[in-house]
Amino acid sequence: MINILIADDHAIVRDGLKQILASTGDLVAGGEARTGNEVLQLVREAKWDLLLMDMSMPGRSGIELIKLVKAEQPGLPILVLSMHQEHEYAVRTMRAGAAGYLNKDSASELLVTAIRKVVAGGVFVSDNAVELLARETMRGSDAPPHTLLSDREFQIFNLIVQGNSVTEIAAQLSLSVKTVSTHKTRLLEKMKLANQADLVRYAVAHKLLDVPG
Repeated sequence: MINILIADDHAIVRDGLKQILASTGDLVAGGEARTGNEVLQLVREAKWDLLLMDMSMPGRSGIELIKLVKAEQPGLPILVLSMHQEHEYAVRTMRAGAAGYLNKDSASELLVTAIRKVVAGGVFVSDNAVELLARETMRGSDAPPHTLLSDREFQIFNLIVQGNSVTEIAAQLSLSVKTVSTHKTRLLEKMKLANQADLVRYAVAHKLLDVPG
């Protein structure tokens, strides 16, 4: 049996994933986590064959959580199941140590295929993500500005364009307001943009932000 730790802060998502795993006969949802801290606790307390995790959870999450888990358990394969499209996070999650990235819109059959491949020691990404990874290795001075941001800066960039204030971001990431403000200033400088409105326009233009229509 393949013992899987599911990490997602939405109960309905966890229940759906458990149903998919139960239908296979050999994939078992052995544990659930709702926050990044719960993930770290369960990773330390038990042995898992796979961590199936969402990118966005309360507390530690996303790229930071992947790095922390890999520091605790280097051999634990991680499959990211996210609502974010590949162009937003696939490259960064793979660089951080994830073995696969799958959008939540994917069919359940594809999820099972991805799990089996990652547990077997392989890597699972979509064709689109493969192209992104190839571009990443060849990027030069013409690289889009957002790809030059650090993982923390990119995380804050995404929270800003989603409408969060500096204070709200600080609370979500357990950082000081001053630290978030410093990151915001640096990312604006790196991207050669003036303000939050410029960031939103950039995110829309580069399809990093979902907008109606």
